[in-house]
Amino acid sequence: MVAKQLVRHDCALFFENLGWKVFRVPETATVLLSGGIKFSDLTADEAYKFQENLLRTMIQIENTFFELGKSCTRNCLIICDRGVMDASAFVSKEKWERMMKTNSWNPVELRDNRYNHIVHMVSAANGAEAFYSTEDHACRSEGVDLARELDYKSAAAWIGHPYFDVIDNSTDFENKMNRMIESVCQKLGIDTGDRLSTTSKKVKFLVAELPSDSTFPAYQDFDVIHHYLQSAGPRVQARLRKRGQNGHFSYIHTMRRPHLHGQSIEVKTQLTHRDYLNMLTQRDDAHFTIYKKRRCFLVNNQYFQMDIYKEPSHPRCKGLILLETYTSLSGEKLKSILPRFLKIVKEVTGQPDYSMFNLSLKEDWSNTKKFCYSLHDQDEGEFRANGHSQKMINGKA
Repeated sequence: MVAKQLVRHDCALFFENLGWKVFRVPETATVLLSGGIKFSDLTADEAYKFQENLLRTMIQIENTFFELGKSCTRNCLIICDRGVMDASAFVSKEKWERMMKTNSWNPVELRDNRYNHIVHMVSAANGAEAFYSTEDHACRSEGVDLARELDYKSAAAWIGHPYFDVIDNSTDFENKMNRMIESVCQKLGIDTGDRLSTTSKKVKFLVAELPSDSTFPAYQDFDVIHHYLQSAGPRVQARLRKRGQNGHFSYIHTMRRPHLHGQSIEVKTQLTHRDYLNMLTQRDDAHFTIYKKRRCFLVNNQYFQMDIYKEPSHPRCKGLILLETYTSLSGEKLKSILPRFLKIVKEVTGQPDYSMFNLSLKEDWSNTKKFCYSLHDQDEGEFRANGHSQKMINGKA
């Protein structure tokens, strides 16, 4: 379930960086079940009425967001955690048909006409069992076998939708996420170049100076603040991120854990402003707060993210500008896609001197024991950290 929430987070972030307005509809079942409802305590009639009321609630919540989308003057994407047809996986065929008849619902309207695109992310219980877990979801307790069965039923409920994509576990988690975003972009007619190719990797470049704003194509700027937090051990990294524009911010807590089955684990939790302020008390005094302006833009269908470090900061960060993108190209072909209006000093991919974790250290690198040489575990970004990184997200979206 945490991975499913990450789908919403990464997809939303991708389109927000392109200047879209993104609404994220919460999962109705989680909202209701977190109120103390337990299926094991319900009679058969109570369970039926609960499912029926859940559907009614889901439809009303979605309609609220759909109306906002209709009146939005910007390109707008609405991401639903689940759709109404998913509920059919949790009741018998007879009860589902009775529910449809009683409420004058029909599958064509609920399945084919209500949503423009269905993306089914196959559960880790089916093909990536080593990563399946319910630890980070208080309202889910299914074992692998039941989760696999429910996942199949949920996918089957959408068969017949004109735009239905299934993203399986044939690749690692990062590439699974890229395939998901790519499928959405294809349906919207957005050319992403090779940004989401399964062979893509993150590359980073040092930029000499910031040219005038008029030099850039259309872009989105975000104010970004990072705080490293005290962590449970030397191999665990924790940080807070505040990101936004025009006075509106989102808050993320990130926890990086040691490798699991060859993949590093990154748990992201979306926070309220109040929770963010409370967690600031856990700041690690060994690190400076990092202030950036993050500029996102497209050049020749290649998506770039540029971090412009701002003061106050350590002197090593003064004037620092780092450009990042994902691509499968290398050598001269890689150079050919870089923005010509930027003066690129050199490529710094994988160099620990340009890891945000190391850049934020208060001590001189020659004196500190905290300097990290394993950069792929320390690099920060809304891009996924490396080709073998699994990101998960929990908490409320």
